[in-house]
Amino acid sequence: MATQTKQAHAYPGEYRSAPTAHAALKDWLAAHPDHELRHPHPFDVSRSDIYLEDRWQPIFAEMRAKGPLHYVDESPFRPHWNVVSHKAIAHVEALPDIFSSSWEHGGITILDRADDVAPGEEFELPMFIAMDRPEHTAQRRTVSPAFTPTEMKRLEGDIRQRTGALLDSLPMGEQFDWVEKVSIELTTQMLAILFDFPWEDRHLLTFWSDWAGDTEIATVRELDQQRQEILREMGGYFAQLWADRSNKEPGQDLISMMLHSDSMKAMPPQEFIGNLVLLIVGGNDTTRNTMSGIIHEFHRFPDQRKAFEEDASLIPNAVQECIRFQTPLAHMRRTATEDTELFGETIKAGDKLVLWYLSANRDEEVFDDPDRLDITRENARRHLAFGYGIHRCVGARLAELQLRVLLEEMHERCLRAQVTGEVERTRANFVHGFRKLEVTLEKF
Repeated sequence: MATQTKQAHAYPGEYRSAPTAHAALKDWLAAHPDHELRHPHPFDVSRSDIYLEDRWQPIFAEMRAKGPLHYVDESPFRPHWNVVSHKAIAHVEALPDIFSSSWEHGGITILDRADDVAPGEEFELPMFIAMDRPEHTAQRRTVSPAFTPTEMKRLEGDIRQRTGALLDSLPMGEQFDWVEKVSIELTTQMLAILFDFPWEDRHLLTFWSDWAGDTEIATVRELDQQRQEILREMGGYFAQLWADRSNKEPGQDLISMMLHSDSMKAMPPQEFIGNLVLLIVGGNDTTRNTMSGIIHEFHRFPDQRKAFEEDASLIPNAVQECIRFQTPLAHMRRTATEDTELFGETIKAGDKLVLWYLSANRDEEVFDDPDRLDITRENARRHLAFGYGIHRCVGARLAELQLRVLLEEMHERCLRAQVTGEVERTRANFVHGFRKLEVTLEKF
C-alpha cells in the first residue's frame, strides 16, 4: 500500500460549502423546466430524464429490433449515429483508425465543442482514452503497471481490510444511504491510495469526479463555466502534489508514474487535467455505481440474492453479471475519419457515432432474457461495460477486485442490504448510476 501523504494542501474552492454538480444541475433544471423537452427525435436517447426515471430500456430495445445503427438528425448534442447492438459496437471499437477517439475530432462523449467560444479560450481536456495511436499507446503504457495482476495481488489484502472495517462500522437495523456510506467511501479510499493523495482531503476526489463526469452540465453555459473553474482548481491542487513528488524518489502511485515517464512528464496543463479527470472518473464513478447497482438489483431479484447467499462460489460470475446489468458508463463516442460503410449504412467522414454500452449489454442476440439479473449466466463476461479493443478500461481488474471483495466480505458477515427508502438515480447520459440508495442491514 502506498504511504498516504499526511499534509493536506490548501484548496481555494472550499468544496465543503460548494454545491455538488448534481445539486447545481437540479436547481438549474428546476428554473428552466423546458430544457429537456427539446428532443423531437424518438430515438434521441441523449436526454437525461430517461436515465433518471429508469425508462430507457424499451427505447433501446425498439432500436435494436429495427437495426444496429440509427441516425438522429436533431438533438441538443447535434446529429449523431446511435450504435446499439453488441456486434456493431465491438466492430467499431475494433477499427480505431477509422473510428477515432481523439479529442481533436470530438473525444469520447456525446458532447461537442461549444460554437460560441472565442479562439484561444477553448477548454479542451486531452486524455489518453481520447487519443489515437501512437500517443494513446505510450500514455496508457505509463499507467498500466498500476493495474497488473501482480499489483492486484499486492492490493487485495488492503482492499479486504478496509472493506471489512467499513462493513463492520455500519449500523444494523437502521436506515442509511448505501451510496454515501459504502460506495463513495470505498472507491474514494481506493483512489486516494492510487494517487497517494492526502487522506484528509480524499472526498475532494468524489467532488471533482461528479463535476467532471456529467456531460449535461456542459450544455448549460453558466454551469459549464463553474465546472471549468472547479477542474482548474483540481489541476492546481494536483500540481502541488506533482511538485512535491518531483523532489522524491519514484513511487508506485499514479502521479509518480506520470511524472517519471517520457510520454507524460511534460504534459501541458489541460492535458494534465484531462488525464486526472480520466483516472478519477474511471476509478470512482464506475466502481461506485456498480457497488450501488449490486445492492439495488439483489433487491429487485431476490432469487438471485438468495443464490448468492447460499453459494459464495458464484461471486466471481455475479460480479460480471452485475457489471453487465448496471453498465456504469452508458456510452462512448467515436468520430469517423473517412467515408465508410457500416452495417448497410453510409457513414461520412466527421460523423459522430455514439456507442451505447447500455444497449449492447441488453442485446437479446447475445444475452438470453437480458433484462433479468442472472448471476449464473454463462456468458456474463461478454459484457461491453469496460469497452472493447485498444481502449478497454485500463482499471477493469481493479474494479472487478473491489466488487468481488465487497461481495465476499458481505457473505462472510452474512449481511443483507434491504432497500427500504429513497432511490435516486443520476440525471446523466454518460455516467449511469445512483445518487441515493437508502437501505437497512439485516443478517441472512
